[in-house]
Amino acid sequence: MVYVQRDADGRLLRVEHDPFEDMTETLAVESEELHKWIATQEEVRERLASLKDSDLELVRVLEDVVTALVTKGVIRYTDLPEAARRKLDQRAVTRAEIEGLSGLLGDDDNHLI
Repeated sequence: MVYVQRDADGRLLRVEHDPFEDMTETLAVESEELHKWIATQEEVRERLASLKDSDLELVRVLEDVVTALVTKGVIRYTDLPEAARRKLDQRAVTRAEIEGLSGLLGDDDNHLI
C-alpha cells in the first residue's frame, strides 16, 4: 500500500511509501493506476534528461555561431552583453586549459607522461 495525494480532478499528484501531511488516500501497490503514474513519471524524467543533454550540446553550437559571426564581421564581440562575454571568455579559457593539459596524457589516457 502507498499513500497518495490527488488533485481536485482526482489525478495523482504525489505518491509516498509513508503517510504524509497532504495525503488524500491510500492505493494498492498492484494498482494499474499507480503503475501508469510511475511509468509516466519515469518518461518525464527521461525527457527532461534528454533536454538537459541537448542544452549542453547547444551551448557549444551557440559559442561556435558567435565565433563565426564575429570572425565574419557580422557582429562585434563588444556588441554582446557583458555577462555573455564573461561567460564566453570563461569557457574559452577553460577549454584552452583542458587542451593544454591533454598534452600531458600519453596514448593510454590513464597514465601521465
